[in-house]
Amino acid sequence: MIYRIADNVVSPLGMTTAENFQALKAGRSALCRYKHHWGLPETFTASLFSEAQNRELHIPSLTRFESLAVRSVQDALQQTTLDVAASNVIFILSTTKANIELLGEGADPGPAAAAERIARYLGFTTQPLVVCNACISGVSAIVLAERLLDAGMYDYAVVCGADVQNPFTVSGFQSLKAVAEDDCRPFDLERLGLNLGEAAATIVFQRQEKTGCWAVERGAVRNDGYHISAPSKNGEGARLALEAIGAEDIKDQLAFINAHGTATMFNDQMESVAIARAGLQEVPVNALKGYFGHTLGAAGVLETVLSIAAADDHTILGTRGFEELGVSGKIRLSSQHTTTNKQSFIKMISGFGGGNGAIVVSKAHVSTVENRSYHVGNATFPRWEQHALLLQPSSLKIDNEPVAVTEQGMALLTALYKQRIGDYPKYYKMDALSRLGFVASELLLQAAGDGEEHLSQHTAVILFNRSSSIVADRQYQASIGDADFATPHALRENFFPSPSVFVYTLPNIVTGEIALRHGWHSETSFYILGERNDELMHRVVSASLAECGADRVLTGWIDYEDDQHFVADLHLIVNNNN
Repeated sequence: MIYRIADNVVSPLGMTTAENFQALKAGRSALCRYKHHWGLPETFTASLFSEAQNRELHIPSLTRFESLAVRSVQDALQQTTLDVAASNVIFILSTTKANIELLGEGADPGPAAAAERIARYLGFTTQPLVVCNACISGVSAIVLAERLLDAGMYDYAVVCGADVQNPFTVSGFQSLKAVAEDDCRPFDLERLGLNLGEAAATIVFQRQEKTGCWAVERGAVRNDGYHISAPSKNGEGARLALEAIGAEDIKDQLAFINAHGTATMFNDQMESVAIARAGLQEVPVNALKGYFGHTLGAAGVLETVLSIAAADDHTILGTRGFEELGVSGKIRLSSQHTTTNKQSFIKMISGFGGGNGAIVVSKAHVSTVENRSYHVGNATFPRWEQHALLLQPSSLKIDNEPVAVTEQGMALLTALYKQRIGDYPKYYKMDALSRLGFVASELLLQAAGDGEEHLSQHTAVILFNRSSSIVADRQYQASIGDADFATPHALRENFFPSPSVFVYTLPNIVTGEIALRHGWHSETSFYILGERNDELMHRVVSASLAECGADRVLTGWIDYEDDQHFVADLHLIVNNNN
C-alpha cells in the first residue's frame, strides 16, 4: 500500500486538481470540434490547450510536452516538503509519444531524453524511469510505484502522466477509423469513436503509512493474448486484472469503477463484459473521456486523481455523452452525477498491445486489501534459474555459447526466423523492434526446452530500452509526408497515413506480440531508460515478480535504432520461490 500526499491535474479545463474537478462538477467539457486543424483533411473533436494556455505553460529551454509535465509536477510538489534531490525519491514518467513533434528536426524525440530533461529541471538526482505501455501507461506507472515503494526500494515516488496531441498522433488514430467528428459517447448505443486530448497529471506517493489519506492498495496488469490493437471479445485480460486486485471480494465497499470508456465500439463492449464477468454488475461505472478526451499516457493518472477528488466530495461523476446502454455487459451507468458515502473505487484501463490494468484506491483507514511488503532491496535474482540470449547485428549467443551466423542486420533476424522458427508468417508484418523481440524470445524459449506443456505457464514479459519505437516512428512519419502541416491539405503531398505502421509506434507492442504468440495472459510491461541501468532494471523486475503472480519472466534490454544498430539481451527467469 502506498499513500498519496499530493496531486495535480493540468488540462484545458484548469491548472489545478480543484479547478478541473469543479469544471467536471459543473458539467463543463474541454472538447471542441476542429476542421482542417494542423492541415489535417478530416474533422475531429479533441481537448486541446489554447494558444494562450500554451504560452502560460511554456518554460524557456523546454518543449511543449516537457513544460506541461514540469508545471504539473511543480504544483504537486508545492503541496509537500519533499526533497526531490534525495536518493530515496524516484521520478516515474508515463507517456506514449512524449516529444514526437521533434521527429525529423534533429533533436531526440524519445521519452527517455524528455524524462531526463524534466528530472534535471525539477532537481531529481535518481535516474528517471519512463513507463511506455500504450494507453494503460498511467495505471502501469502507479502500479510500478506501488511495487517499488512497497518493496522498500524507495520511500517516495513522483508519478507524472503526460501527452500532447499533434498531426502524428491524430492522423494515426484517424487512420484506424477510431476518431469521432463530434463529442464522444462512452458506452452509448450510438457511440462512433474516441476524442483525443492533452493533459498532465501528477501524484506524489510515500511509503510511510498515513491514516486518513488516499492510498493505492493493490494494482495489476494482465494481457489479453488476443490481438495487438483490438481488445479481447470476452474481456479476458481486463477480467484477470480485476480478479488479481480482488475486485469481487470488495464490491460492496466500492463507490464506483472508473472505466477506460473510450467510446470506441470494441473497447466499451470489452470493458462491459469484463466487469460483468468479474461479478461487478451492481457497482456504478463511469468514464471521463467526455470531459477530457483520451489523454493517452496521462489518462490513467488524470482519471485516478479526479476520481479521488470525486470520492472525497461523495460524488460519482456522470458519464458525459452517455444516454442509452449500447454494450452487452450488464453495467450501471448514468449521465448525471450521483452521491456516495463509500470511500473505495477501482480505476481500470486497457490499451494497444493487449494490455489491461486495474488498481484499488481507498481512504487509508478503510482496509479492503491485505497490504503486502517485499523487502527485495538491491539483491539480484535470488533462487531464480536463468537462461540468457544476446543477439546483435552480426552475432548470437545463447546461454553464453556463441552460435554461428552468416547474415547481418535485419537479414540475420529473417534468416534466424526461417531456419529456427518458420511457422508464424505474421513475423513479416511486424516492425523491426517486434521482429527482434519475437526472434530473440523464440530462440530463448527453445533453449529453455519450452514445449507445448509450458505454454499455459504464467509468464510475464518485462522489457526495457532507450530508443522506444523510433524505427516505426520514422516510418509512420514518412507515411504522412514531409510537408508543413500549417499548409492546407490540398497543397500537401505524400499524405497517406498507414494504420499498419501506426499501431507499431509504441514500444510495448513487442511485448504484446510475444504474449499473443503463446496466448500468455500474465503481465506485459515496457519501460524506457536514458541509459541502461542493470540495478534499476533488477529492482523493477524483482518488485514486479513479487506481486504480478507469474511463475517466470522474460525480461531484458531490447533496443533497435536501425538495421545495423540493435541488441536483444534477454533472460528467461524461473521463479523457484512460488
